[in-house]
Amino acid sequence: MGSKILIVDDEPAIVELVKYNLEREGFSCLVAEDGEQALDIAQKESPDLIVLDIMLPKKDGYAVCRELRAMGLQMPILMLSAKGEEIDRVLGLEIGADDYLPKPFSTRELVARVKAMLRRQELAQNPAATSVLRVGEVELDQERFEVKVRGKKVDLTPKEFELLHLLMQNPGKVLTRDMLLIKGWDFAYDGGSRTVDVHVRRLREKIEENPAEPKLIETVYGVGYRFRDQSED
Repeated sequence: MGSKILIVDDEPAIVELVKYNLEREGFSCLVAEDGEQALDIAQKESPDLIVLDIMLPKKDGYAVCRELRAMGLQMPILMLSAKGEEIDRVLGLEIGADDYLPKPFSTRELVARVKAMLRRQELAQNPAATSVLRVGEVELDQERFEVKVRGKKVDLTPKEFELLHLLMQNPGKVLTRDMLLIKGWDFAYDGGSRTVDVHVRRLREKIEENPAEPKLIETVYGVGYRFRDQSED
């Protein structure tokens, strides 16, 4: 059985939708209908990840998140809410949530985020494993500064390596051009988002079987780029 996920939501339709899609991916699911029940199950069952709605009976998601962190429970928390304002997202992250997904959401995106959060958690808990990052047919070794694609070594520049590392750390998740600029080139870089496009093109030429029809680094038009989560195939 796969990782144990606790779904906390008082809307039966949402619970069934999330539960069905997670169980289809091999996860084991627990369900709580209110905040107090969520805290009780989290303490007793120690789930690997919690999908937590904000608007709940008895205790809302913010209170649940605060209390879980106060108890020392550090499992990843993905918050769900119909509230889409920035202040709600920021508050959720500030009190200890790891990610935030507004309703209505794509179940495909939810599953991809859950997988990515569990991967990051596994790497954090196993420092010895953090040197080598594998996503599908691509392997990146941080200590050796090596990349292999389909078992064949590929030579990258330091910036191409860093860009690939950022994308592979977030498989299935869209990274905007601005986000890649901030993380890969720092705020001080004034080359503009065009430089991201140039580096992505060069990177594709080295790792894609057919750069004209990329299957590893996908373009999300008008937004940025995404490293395809090949586990969804």
